[in-house]
Amino acid sequence: MVNSPVSDGIERSLKQKAQWMVFLSVHLVCFLALWVGVSWVAVGVCFALYGIRMFGITGGYHRYFSHRTFQTSRTFQFLLAFLGCMSAQKGPIWWASHHRHHHLYSDTENDVHSPSISGIYHAHVGWVISTKYNHTETELVRDLNKFPELRFLGQWYMVPPILLAVATFFLGVGLNSVFPGLGTSGPQMLIWGFFISTVLLYHGTFCINSFTHLIGKRRFDTGDDSRNNFILALITMGEGWHNNHHRYQSSERQGMYWWEIDITHYGIVALSKLGLVWNIRSYPRAVYDEAESISVAA
Repeated sequence: MVNSPVSDGIERSLKQKAQWMVFLSVHLVCFLALWVGVSWVAVGVCFALYGIRMFGITGGYHRYFSHRTFQTSRTFQFLLAFLGCMSAQKGPIWWASHHRHHHLYSDTENDVHSPSISGIYHAHVGWVISTKYNHTETELVRDLNKFPELRFLGQWYMVPPILLAVATFFLGVGLNSVFPGLGTSGPQMLIWGFFISTVLLYHGTFCINSFTHLIGKRRFDTGDDSRNNFILALITMGEGWHNNHHRYQSSERQGMYWWEIDITHYGIVALSKLGLVWNIRSYPRAVYDEAESISVAA
């Protein structure tokens, strides 16, 4: 039986509303913090899981899967993918495919999330919750599609965040049982450790798509609107050096100089010391020479 254009349109509309409701619900659940209360332990877990999962996005989904800026084993590759998946931002293959598409068409009509073309709302969250982009740009990620475990995570991308949510709940239950003086509980840890942390993580990540193409300084003329932003670099553990990144996206390091804080880079260097990653790529001398000549000219 062949679906009619009308039935296809209704199905797409229902899927669109469902995605929007799920996204909105994750935000609304955060208000339950008024009911479950707060403890320093819950807030600590909230920010710890923000940082750990942000690294899964910045070090895993972005610098490894999207740009292949370092190498690692197949086992650690899967661990990076699973960590990134816990952020509830779909699977690594889907994420990398759209990010590679963004670099091909940055700030043009074909860009998935250009604030100058499609507006800040669409660039920040609209494209994420749109069914139009549920597909994977498979031709751009053939190197990743050959791994069945990555395809598995792409199909079951909600399993890791659900497992994390369950783990935070039982962490709160366990702490309340063993250390009742901490003032935490299962529901409190679930709200703070998972939901609030996830919402902060969403918007921290999305700021790179939207605000680093609007606010900040441009060191290089990259042919798009990418900018460097110190504040966003702190929030996203180094991703705010976006103009640097668009100038030379093959570099794992995004902050070019010591004063350009790049926490993800420090983490990847630490992993290399442990032998978990290797062949870390950086900016070539020519890019530094270009940056220095621009600085002198200014």
